[in-house]
Amino acid sequence: MLSALEHSSTPSIQWGAVITVSLVAAVIDARVRRIPNWLTGPVFLAGLVWAAWGSGFPGVLDAMAAAVLLALPYVILFTIAGGGAADAKLMGALGTWLGVSNGCVVLATVCVSGAVIGIGYAMVKGQARGVLCNIALICLGLASVIAGRRKWSEAAQFLPNPRHMLAIPYGLAAFFGVCAAAAMAYARKAGGV
Repeated sequence: MLSALEHSSTPSIQWGAVITVSLVAAVIDARVRRIPNWLTGPVFLAGLVWAAWGSGFPGVLDAMAAAVLLALPYVILFTIAGGGAADAKLMGALGTWLGVSNGCVVLATVCVSGAVIGIGYAMVKGQARGVLCNIALICLGLASVIAGRRKWSEAAQFLPNPRHMLAIPYGLAAFFGVCAAAAMAYARKAGGV
């Protein structure tokens, strides 16, 4: 059985599905500040079906691994800081369509997009200094956990109180990050890399 990426139309279908879903999620999140389960659940299942059709059982394993990889940072944020679980569900659903390789790129671009959007939004709201201090506090806390100076159970003490944090509709970050990752994938393909 051919891998999903060996089909000539497969990358277009995958990226088209992921861009479309992230656009719908961004519009809904911007309007009502939620990403609904009726969107993420079927996308997750459809991604698994797509992976099974294209690559069989190995494809499903890759899709599941990508779902965990993309959702995990947002699950951690949700459990520690009380962020939105919908972000984790959206990222997991997108992961089933992308696989681990493309999923890693999307995770990085979505994180960068979220930071840029968050800082830009904070500047517009006149709260850039507070947001940058929060980011520094979070980075220092995570660095101390990674260095083994603190336990994961102590990580919450480094996070600002959610009531004092500036919230953005993260669906926008997902959409812009997915678009950036898709553009990079097509540029690599066009360059023969």
